[in-house]
Parts: sequence; C-alpha cells; structure tokens
Amino acid sequence: MSELFLRDEFAAAWHGQDPFACVEALQGKVFRAREGRRTLRFVLGEKSYFLKHHRGVGWGEVLKNLGQLRFPIVSALAEVRAIEAVTKAGLHTMTIAAYGEQGTNPASIHSFLITDDLSNTLSLEDVGLVWEKEPPGSVFKRSLLANVVRVARDMHRSGINHRDFYLCHFLMDRARWEAGDGDAPLYLIDLHRAQIRSAVPRRWLVKDVSGLFYSAMDIGLTSRDLLRAMAIYSGKHWRETLSEDRHLWLAVRERAEKLYRKDKSREAPRWM
Repeated sequence: MSELFLRDEFAAAWHGQDPFACVEALQGKVFRAREGRRTLRFVLGEKSYFLKHHRGVGWGEVLKNLGQLRFPIVSALAEVRAIEAVTKAGLHTMTIAAYGEQGTNPASIHSFLITDDLSNTLSLEDVGLVWEKEPPGSVFKRSLLANVVRVARDMHRSGINHRDFYLCHFLMDRARWEAGDGDAPLYLIDLHRAQIRSAVPRRWLVKDVSGLFYSAMDIGLTSRDLLRAMAIYSGKHWRETLSEDRHLWLAVRERAEKLYRKDKSREAPRWM
C-alpha cells in the first residue's frame, strides 16, 4: 500500500527516481532525530523546506503507546490529515509540498511530509519572552490575545484538538510583529499529534486550553485579559461563561497550574 503527492518542483527534481530514496538522501539542519523519525530543514533550488521523515518506530514504541492507552503516531500522514483539517477550518498552518507513505506494518511504515519553510517568522513563545521584559502596548496585546483565542475556538469548533497546544506552536510574521499588528495571520504548527472528530471531547478541550494558558502565565496578562479571552473562546459575556462553564474553567486552571508547578518548580501565579 502506498500514497504519494509531489508538488511540481519535487516531481521535476525527482523525476524517474524513487521518491522515498530521495527523501532518505536529503541533508540539512537537523532539529530532531530519534525513535525512527527525523525533522530537518533543507534547500531545494533556492527555496527552503521542512521535512518530517518517519522510518518506522518499531514494535517497542507501538506497544508502549498502546500500553499507555495512547494511539501511536506511526506515519507522517497523520500530520497531513491534520493540516488539511486545519486549513479546511479556515485557519493558517503549514503548506504541503510533498508527502508519501508505503507499507502496512505499523511498526515499519515509511513515510514523509515536506512543507514550505515558514521563514521570517517567530513563535509566540519568543514574543512572550520579549513581553516579560518589555510590556507591549494595550492595543497590540489585546488584538494578539484575541487572535490566539479565536484560533483555539475555531479549531475546537471544527472538531480538532492539538494535544501540544502551547504558544511555541504559533508562528507570526516577524515584520508584522515588529509593526505591532496583532491581527496578523497566526500559523499553527506541529500538528502530528492532533486529533480530528465531529466534536472535541471535554478532556481534550481542557488539555489544549490549559496548555495555552500555562504557556502564557509569565507574560504579564491581567485578570481582565483572561476574562476577555474566556469570553471570546466561549462566545458569551465573561459573567455568563464563568457561571455556565464554571467546571470547564476550574479544570483548565487546575491543569494549567499543575503544569506550571511541574515545569517551573514553583507555585503558579494566581491568574483566575
């Protein structure tokens, strides 16, 4: 069983060759190389791309995940489907340039995903580090906060949950950030663990939203900022969502504070 898509530049560059062998030979700056997977940035022609290459995780990894009641990620095509779903939801994400999969054994499926490099961008985690030292203007802060929350809301309403939903997985154009444009497109990345359903179960909503709030705890958000975020996410006045969705927000706060204590080895700031 195999599946293959090559955009024009890769179809031309690899014409008459085995695309999977071509992927094996790609070299560049490696960001990850373990568990039968590697992630790297490479150049073809004068353009840069990102490769996620899966060479088979092995039965040990498959069984370990199943033993922990987690579905193992055995193919790069899981991220392909997530990119397609996020795009269909009207959100910005990576642009697919090529992908392929061959094999049926879940422990040794050979697959790859190539996306355009989102160059000249920075993550919102980096933005947050700047904000810790140099607080932004209120207009920029509020517009960017609303932008992030709308992405979370629209993603979840489309039946998608990210599972690694932190500020580091939002990218924005560096020039738009320098111009203080909080409404600039936000690109959602690292979707390999995303899940797609008709509706997101509550436990996965809590995981995503708490991860997002946890990663924003040190960037100087006020109680008013957080109430505004909850109102945008719920589509209700903040008083209504605090009352009607109280259990959701308490679960989000508890999980976010637990993450903070575990990661920072100190008590979380009181934020809600």
